[in-house]
Amino acid sequence: MMFTTEMTQLFAVVLGKDSQRVTEAILRQGCMQFISTSELQGETSEDLSVAESQVSLTDIVDLRKRIEGFLHTGGVIPTMPQETDLNNRTAVDIEKENAQLDQIAAERTGIRERQRTIQQEILRLEDIRKQIELYGVGLTDVKLSAKHSLISMQIGKLPAINAKRLESGLKGLLSLNILLGQENDMAHYLLITMKRDNDAVRKILPGAGWIPVELPSEMRSVNKNVFEQLSAKLRGFNEEQKTLEAKAKDLVTQQAERLGQTWVNLRVNELFYKIQNSFASSSRTVVFTGWVPSSKQKALTEDITKACDEKCYLEWNLAGSKNAISSEVPVEFNNPKLFAPFQMLVSNFGIPQYGTIDPTPFVMPLYLAMFGLMFGDIGQGLVLMITGMLGVFAFKKNSEKEGMRNLSWLIVWCGGSSMLFGALFGSFFGTGLFQPLWFDFHGIVSGHAHGASAIHDVYDILAITVYFGICVIALGLVFNWVNLIRNRKPMELFFDKGGIIGGWIYAGGIYVASYMIRYDYKEFPSGRIVFLLMGLPSLLLFIKEPYHFFKHNTGGSETKFGVVTVLNFLMQWVVELLEIFSGYLSNTLSFMRVAGLGIAHVCLMISFFTLAEMTSGIGSILILILGNLLVIGLEGLSAGIQALRLNYYEFFTKFFHGTGQLYTPIALNSKYK
Repeated sequence: MMFTTEMTQLFAVVLGKDSQRVTEAILRQGCMQFISTSELQGETSEDLSVAESQVSLTDIVDLRKRIEGFLHTGGVIPTMPQETDLNNRTAVDIEKENAQLDQIAAERTGIRERQRTIQQEILRLEDIRKQIELYGVGLTDVKLSAKHSLISMQIGKLPAINAKRLESGLKGLLSLNILLGQENDMAHYLLITMKRDNDAVRKILPGAGWIPVELPSEMRSVNKNVFEQLSAKLRGFNEEQKTLEAKAKDLVTQQAERLGQTWVNLRVNELFYKIQNSFASSSRTVVFTGWVPSSKQKALTEDITKACDEKCYLEWNLAGSKNAISSEVPVEFNNPKLFAPFQMLVSNFGIPQYGTIDPTPFVMPLYLAMFGLMFGDIGQGLVLMITGMLGVFAFKKNSEKEGMRNLSWLIVWCGGSSMLFGALFGSFFGTGLFQPLWFDFHGIVSGHAHGASAIHDVYDILAITVYFGICVIALGLVFNWVNLIRNRKPMELFFDKGGIIGGWIYAGGIYVASYMIRYDYKEFPSGRIVFLLMGLPSLLLFIKEPYHFFKHNTGGSETKFGVVTVLNFLMQWVVELLEIFSGYLSNTLSFMRVAGLGIAHVCLMISFFTLAEMTSGIGSILILILGNLLVIGLEGLSAGIQALRLNYYEFFTKFFHGTGQLYTPIALNSKYK
């Protein structure tokens, strides 16, 4: 669990006639990550070519994705293939399936077109009803001006504040303007004027912000029951929309079982041909190679041998052996399901190199401890835990939301950590409802702590986080040493800022700092101790650059050794020493943000309680409820981000090289895109 899974490389040669059965055996085991045939070409003397599939893999994938889209519109998520589906694998008639999908698509397009037409009609009728509500049905009794009439009538709207401006502009003209209604800040008017004044009216209206309104033709022949008729029409159209929507959905749901079976068959064939595309073939044989977890070696050997009637050649080579074909070894995490949320945090940063330490089991306690120190409260932690459980329940049955499900579990874990540290601090929704098991965080920050705790003031809280940071950084250095030993890099193990010398200097710096604190900054360790703890390793670090220079400048006409070279050695040595001293100091002090955020959390709660005391009754209760919700959302998010940052930049950077390649074998349950 501490290290990535041990991988073994398989090099296999099978007869061409057995390639189908071998493919099925590999897919059934679902444990091989293939190596590209381009790498294989350089390892074999015989000319090889990529094995050709019977059906275009692109056509299969396109059809599978198309069916997937249809199923999703019906709210159906296809199930992953099982071993029985592999045994019952059949060829898919691509043209026939596409033709059936075209027919469904055509029917659905017709329904959608009808829905669009109805929606346009609904919008039109809604507009008419709105205008009738605004103008009233009595407007239809007004006879609009005929061709030879002397009167001109028009309907329009203008900002209500411009009404007086309109009246003032029309003051010298024979006119009548009737307010029909008001919509928000716009007033609607019926304006009656003499036709002879049309030119003058046209000059006045724009200044008042007049906007003509076209009266729908339906309103000119409307009867007294027009509103009821329009409402009835709208109800009818809305019912038809619902019927059409159900019909469009039924087009898929009625075919869901058949489409689901076709999807599974396509997926199995897709995986089958993906494996065969990784084969390299000659006239009579098929060659392939790939990585397999060592624990699966025996089972895969038995299946391939059985599929070939023992007429095959299988060669197994452990990762790192000289016979292994040059290829980056994939990395498989080896953690229980319990660690899934924290494995997500690790993989988001990067994939560890093969054979190095997987930090997931250590990230779990470190992340939760940091979060709890920053956000320790029983009540608020309980809210977080309930919120996380609701998320887990919501995403439980959706395999496509695995990331959200893991995030929900992370919130559950953070809520539990918050409750644990809340009990240690005696905090329940910011109140001292319980006796603290460790120390009274709220009391110390507010200046009225009670009890005989070893933690007396804010400086003691800061010291806790500094000591915690020293332990985390030291753990990262030890992990780096383990990785360097496993990768057989003795020089980096000793002469590197993350190696033994770097750790030596860091330990010396911690001793000197603690010595000065113990004596109230009035005494300094003896020069001999300082030299042994910090001076000697600093001098030994100088060996690093000359070693690399002479190692890479042997047996050729490379860079000549001279005064400039020595100056370069000195410059690089000084720079690396500065990086060590300043880097480790900043890394350690960075953990003080844990105390800082914890103090900010307490201060926010104190401020909300102060505001609540300034009011009474329901106002006081609302302030406390809203304050807790704000703290849970704001401080909870901040604590989660800061805990993640400290793990990434103060812990991972000491040993973690996220350049590995994730192990993604071709299997029946492989994730699809």
